[in-house]
Amino acid sequence: MRIGVLTGGGDCPGLNAAIRAIVRKGEDVYGHNVLGFRYGWRGVIECETVELTTESTRGILPRGGTILGSSRTNPFKTSDGVARVMDTLRREHVDSLIVIGGEDTLGVAEKLGREGANVVGVPKTIDNDLSATEVTFGFNTAVQIATDAIDRLHTTAESHDRVMVVEVMGRHAGWIALYAGLAGGADVILIPELPFDIAEVCERIQHRHRRGENFSIIVVAEGAIPVEGTMTLQSGETDEFGHVRLGGVANRVTEELMSRTGYDTRVTILGHVLRGGTPTAFDRVLATRFGIAAIDAAHDGAFGSMVALQCGQIVRVPIEDAISELKLVDPALYDVASVFFG
Repeated sequence: MRIGVLTGGGDCPGLNAAIRAIVRKGEDVYGHNVLGFRYGWRGVIECETVELTTESTRGILPRGGTILGSSRTNPFKTSDGVARVMDTLRREHVDSLIVIGGEDTLGVAEKLGREGANVVGVPKTIDNDLSATEVTFGFNTAVQIATDAIDRLHTTAESHDRVMVVEVMGRHAGWIALYAGLAGGADVILIPELPFDIAEVCERIQHRHRRGENFSIIVVAEGAIPVEGTMTLQSGETDEFGHVRLGGVANRVTEELMSRTGYDTRVTILGHVLRGGTPTAFDRVLATRFGIAAIDAAHDGAFGSMVALQCGQIVRVPIEDAISELKLVDPALYDVASVFFG
């Protein structure tokens, strides 16, 4: 068989581990040829390819990012995009395409599967918001990076009697903010699932100061939104999947805190720092397991499926199950974190 591989959407630690696993078992065990498409769906549309072999993928396990490159290209929003994708797969004699990505990338894969493409999905997103899998690789690394940053901000906040507002990624789901905030001892955590009242945030911080705690840490997911009418946010451009480019909510929270409380407040936006660098051991292992399971699924002809982690085991689920709805933060877990607020 000739197996295609692409990585789409935002990069994250663990992508190279998954690619390596697909190639190693695909070539060494099954005797398949593996073809990489550069820059996500854009590479399939434009037929930008690279042969992947055991030799060419040596040493990439600990590397962050993706050796294939990535993009947020949507074939369904590109002129003749779908037709060009299908033409590329035919011309390159691709028997199965393994698609590594999040909600948007896998959403395209699911639609193309209905067009006749033989696709297998691998879940990837630092936001951890894909359904049908307990966790996605990249999330653990992002949480560890954010927690390390919060730990460092604690000492400087205490030294200067400051309020530190830390913005992390999380468009629709606040998993990173919640886990990192809980692990890092945050005093307030703001997530997209629960609109926040800036007056209540200020009250919590003022309560800390009244009892002698003269510094605070607030962790904010980039997609956090205020209760309607309580605070305005900036609006940004949209990408090919219709997502507004986020970033900046922490700046507005900081401005409001300073004006309402008078406390010295500083902001740290971690942003793409969370995506970069070497993956944790957990993410290397999970990505490797996903890669092995994906090439097995392609070899077995289990098209339209996505590999997933359930009860500690790697299983196959329909791609549709993973993208039908986002996996949002469990309110019970947020209640655990809220015990430590203010």
